[in-house]
Amino acid sequence: MKSALVTGANKGIGFEVAKILAQKGFLVYLGCRKLENGLSAVEKLKSLGLTSVEAIELDVTDQDSVHAASTTIGEKSEILDVLVNNAGIAGEIPQSAIHSTIDQFKTVYETNVFGVVRVTQAFIELLKKSAEPRIVNVSSAMGSLALAANKSSAAYDNKIAIYQSSKTALNMYTVQLAYELRDTAFKVNAVCPGWTKTDFTNQQGTSTAEEAGQRIAKYALIGHDGPTGEYFSEEYFPGSNCPW
Repeated sequence: MKSALVTGANKGIGFEVAKILAQKGFLVYLGCRKLENGLSAVEKLKSLGLTSVEAIELDVTDQDSVHAASTTIGEKSEILDVLVNNAGIAGEIPQSAIHSTIDQFKTVYETNVFGVVRVTQAFIELLKKSAEPRIVNVSSAMGSLALAANKSSAAYDNKIAIYQSSKTALNMYTVQLAYELRDTAFKVNAVCPGWTKTDFTNQQGTSTAEEAGQRIAKYALIGHDGPTGEYFSEEYFPGSNCPW
């Protein structure tokens, strides 16, 4: 049985990704900052008949927590086939390139950028043991430099300095990671789930969590001929040629 780890999986998009992968026959570890929330999510999945699911306490901002999670999963599974770096935060709104404090930038980057690096590095050896390792970094169209700089874009006047720049940094990390793994079986991609109705957006959006989950899971399940080192935003830019 293949195995997968989804961070921030107790609700919203992460929960839906975990559900889809469990439906596809994966043993899914739900990485959750608070274990009790993860256990509650696991019970929901089990009520749907999905039994190959397990909650793992995992705070992506805490190196000790990430190390403990890696050790725990390593004792249960000799191989990890899929890592979905889903955990993310928006930070306090509004955000300004001039007025937001360094501490405010650090708070968001600690989860959205450093957390992804921390988790990826902690689990890379388990992933290397997979015949078809997949890493999906949940990004956002709001991290696109092309869109942010395009005065004719609908997104031009929608500026959230900290969150957007954190996703831009995540996109670059994805490219760098894919490059370093280019001669292996790894597929590493960044995916925008779309503007999704979850707690993250105060239930505003044009997509459901289920639709967003499908967009993410698609790239966790790609075959050996699938893309790597790319960015996908299927809601905003159908197809694969998306502006970074």
